[in-house]
Amino acid sequence: MPSQADTPKPNPAGNGEMMPVETRIMKLDLPPEGFRLVSGLTLKAIEVAYETYGTLNAAASNAVMICSPLTTDAHAAGYNAAYERAKDRVGWWDDMIGPGKAIDTNRYFVIASNMLGGCKGTTGPGSVNPGTGLPYGSAFPKISVEDMVSVQRLLSLQLGVEVLEAVVGGSMGGMQALQWSTAYPDKVRKCICIAAAACLSAQALGFEIIGRKAIVNDPEFRNGDFYADGAIPARGLSYARMIGHLTYLSAISMHEKFGRNRKEDWNESRFETGFEVESYLNHQGEQFVRRFDANSYLHITWAMDHFDLVARHGSLAKAFAPSRAEFLLVALSSDWLFFPEQTRELGKVLLGQKKIVSLVELESPYGHDAFLLEVANLSQVIHGFLEKPAFDNGSGKSGSKEKAVPAHEFGAAQDLQSLASLVEPGSHILDIGCGDGGLIDSLYKSHAVTGIGIDIDLDHVVECLRKNVPVLQSDADRGLSLIGDGAFDYAILNRTLQEVKKPQLVLKEMLRVARKGIVAFPNFAYAGNRLSLLASGVMPVSEALPYNWHDTPNIHLFSLDDFRLLCSREGIRIEKILYLGGTFLSKLFLGLGRPNLGSEFVIARISEGN
Repeated sequence: MPSQADTPKPNPAGNGEMMPVETRIMKLDLPPEGFRLVSGLTLKAIEVAYETYGTLNAAASNAVMICSPLTTDAHAAGYNAAYERAKDRVGWWDDMIGPGKAIDTNRYFVIASNMLGGCKGTTGPGSVNPGTGLPYGSAFPKISVEDMVSVQRLLSLQLGVEVLEAVVGGSMGGMQALQWSTAYPDKVRKCICIAAAACLSAQALGFEIIGRKAIVNDPEFRNGDFYADGAIPARGLSYARMIGHLTYLSAISMHEKFGRNRKEDWNESRFETGFEVESYLNHQGEQFVRRFDANSYLHITWAMDHFDLVARHGSLAKAFAPSRAEFLLVALSSDWLFFPEQTRELGKVLLGQKKIVSLVELESPYGHDAFLLEVANLSQVIHGFLEKPAFDNGSGKSGSKEKAVPAHEFGAAQDLQSLASLVEPGSHILDIGCGDGGLIDSLYKSHAVTGIGIDIDLDHVVECLRKNVPVLQSDADRGLSLIGDGAFDYAILNRTLQEVKKPQLVLKEMLRVARKGIVAFPNFAYAGNRLSLLASGVMPVSEALPYNWHDTPNIHLFSLDDFRLLCSREGIRIEKILYLGGTFLSKLFLGLGRPNLGSEFVIARISEGN
């Protein structure tokens, strides 16, 4: 069994070594009346099983709370020799937590605990009731996710932590992370919610309900008081696990793993099919019975089902209004327990409140369990988000302002400076097709802007996070649909308009979400491009058009005059326009007042109205 201790002891480990850890038990300091639950009932005493990794710094400012998924425990990382089975000795999220890993224990003091109601050392239905000296069983009160997080809060305080640098959770742990940000709005700096939502969908509730019915209708359940003679509702708990486990997978992953493959032998008299998927689910059920308590499963899933931030607060907007946390929301493409649409809806609400929020949708065939099974991409995203410094959200402090260059100069740096000359200091901007976040990063330093980027490429998303640039991983169309009317001062399309499928729609949308738009694009009608095509007969490659025809992301090549005509037709006003070019031809034609021939690159500030 895990060892017990009343005082916290960090578990340091050297680089490249597996951390030796042990699970400890903390008896919480409660008032004389005990711990008051959301239900109004009380628990007279609470013990919490927990592990810590890394070292708490002198300012107690580097603590990260790991919020556990449904059936895990406090052993999240490292190597715990106290576990009986070798497969359990390595923590359930060891790929994510440790020296040099995404949640770096060389930098952070990481806390993981078994949730209230659990069966791995924290007070739950199988714990001894101090009033009777017997296991609680049916006498254990109904609990909530709010209660679980309140217990985590008490644990963190007894460990000497007042403010958490981050709370991190996947699945039900993600719900706990959201609860942290709403219940303790000024005690969490960063909130990482993975494959979770503000409530369960009706479909997810259905699976949970069936699982609980399988347990309570098992003859050995005995209304929850089955501890005395050692009998357990094994059949019901096994079926509940099989049902639940199906929701953690995906159709693609199940087809790849099992297909319609069969074993050689099966029992037809019991209507067994012999399909490998049947064998796999039987194994999952049997293993679960050995390691989990049926009453804990009932109480925890019941709490999960009742978690609903809208019902609790009246709306998501009201729930998150007080929160001062920065948010990272991660959805999984094939997750059908928590649909990606639920994550987007949550992101939309936070964006509407001008919270600092990044939203990432990771492609994976492994369904809901991908955050535990396939952590490489998730690790990059979390590492980038955690390693970034705190975002100065509108402090008004900035570096020296860069001076805008004359419009006739051209090149990457000059392009950026010219664009910056069209932005008012202190603005809130949206960069559509933001790439690595360099534009927002530069404008933050020179113009004290705040902003969010949109980009579909995961590598770009990670680079944005490392630069402290909030980012939505999306294409322009879907990303803009998350944003409310007038949310930004400026929406910027820098070298992006020629890459989108519906440029006129994107222009309209950017002027819906922002007061003004800035569009920067290469001018295909530039005289140098015309001469190059005339002389060589092949598509030109230049600084403004740096791709070969066969690998270009540009799908709509157009000219300055084309852009003017489109704006006129769509009722878009061109407020100001800069013509950029550094070659002899460019300077010649710009000097002659022929910008469609002289501009290698164009930057225009636009707004609604002709």
